[in-house]
Amino acid sequence: MSKETVRDLPVFQKEHWKSENKQAGYTKHFKRIGRNIIHSSVEAHQDITLESMDIDLFDTVLHETGLTGEPIYCLWDFTNIADISYNYKKSITKLLYNRNPQFKLIVFYNVQPCVSIIVESFAAVVPESMRVLVTDSYSQALEAVQEYENGTIPEIPPESHADAMKRNFLAYLARMSWFDMFDEHISIPTFNDTYYPFFKAIEAMQTDLREKEKEKEMELEQLKQDYEQKITDAVVKLNAQIELNKKQVREYEKEIAELKARIANQDMELTRVSTAIAEKTTALRNLLDQIYALDIDQDQKRQMTDSCLSLIETETIEKRLNIELTESDSVFLSKLQKKHPNLNQRELRISLLVKLNYDTREIARSAGISTRGMESIRYRMHKKLGLGKHQSIKTYLSDLAAIF
Repeated sequence: MSKETVRDLPVFQKEHWKSENKQAGYTKHFKRIGRNIIHSSVEAHQDITLESMDIDLFDTVLHETGLTGEPIYCLWDFTNIADISYNYKKSITKLLYNRNPQFKLIVFYNVQPCVSIIVESFAAVVPESMRVLVTDSYSQALEAVQEYENGTIPEIPPESHADAMKRNFLAYLARMSWFDMFDEHISIPTFNDTYYPFFKAIEAMQTDLREKEKEKEMELEQLKQDYEQKITDAVVKLNAQIELNKKQVREYEKEIAELKARIANQDMELTRVSTAIAEKTTALRNLLDQIYALDIDQDQKRQMTDSCLSLIETETIEKRLNIELTESDSVFLSKLQKKHPNLNQRELRISLLVKLNYDTREIARSAGISTRGMESIRYRMHKKLGLGKHQSIKTYLSDLAAIF
């Protein structure tokens, strides 16, 4: 805290009693003079526009000086202030009519001509319990406060008719602009009065602003109704989509249940087939052993053993195929059948073998046909699948499996 003396009054100022507005190019400072005088000023290198009131900072100063809720005097240094924003005007009027703090006297000094009309408008709308003065310098402002504090309040000279008309005119304008008061009764001077046209203009503007306010309220109400309707439509659409999603979920769950049941049946069939293949393979191996033991023509024995070995190999392929049949293979067969219902059971089986990378000889042996017969079947399948001349069945089925 810094401390100095002016006119035998101590001056207190803290480092954080300031706010910087870089965009507007100024820094606002507060300090306390004596017991209950708050001083506000701006630091700038050029003329600026006051952008905001900094009410929070003002409250901090009052709190830290013990003046919250106490009657105070306020000095406003308007050096380098060339304009005041609408936001600032609204903020300062709210502060004045908030009854906290209680301003006993407000003194503006170093007011430039370009903002004097704003200061006069401000003075015209303050509560009757407050008094506003405009002085030329800091010294005069402080002197006015001390006179007021000592009870030697300067008497206000009687207003001339022109001054009264100007004050009323500025007050009506300020209340409409800063307080949005469009229903206040406007006292209009007589028709012969010089200021009659000005107040009639104010009255007409008040009526227009009132109508514009009604239009704005109607527009806002229409916007509200439109958005409520949009929200209602969106909710209806969302609920419909939720119901559709629930239906799709139920369909998927049903399809999954059907697939699981089908897989369970196929597992049972796989067990049965595997058992049968194992029994057939065992029987073929016993028969092969018996043929080896026969004392017959060697060429005839070779033909018989070759036939047995071929059957054993076929059964081995069949067993391996059934063991390798997975859930994804079952899903693939189901989807393939839906996409190409013209394929028969043998062609579906051959399609699966092709997808599983069995060669033509193994597939033919598993199907119990010759290699040439297998080529004929693949030719017919090529047409049933709707493939082009240079398209591969294996590539098509692999791509189809990848989609699933």
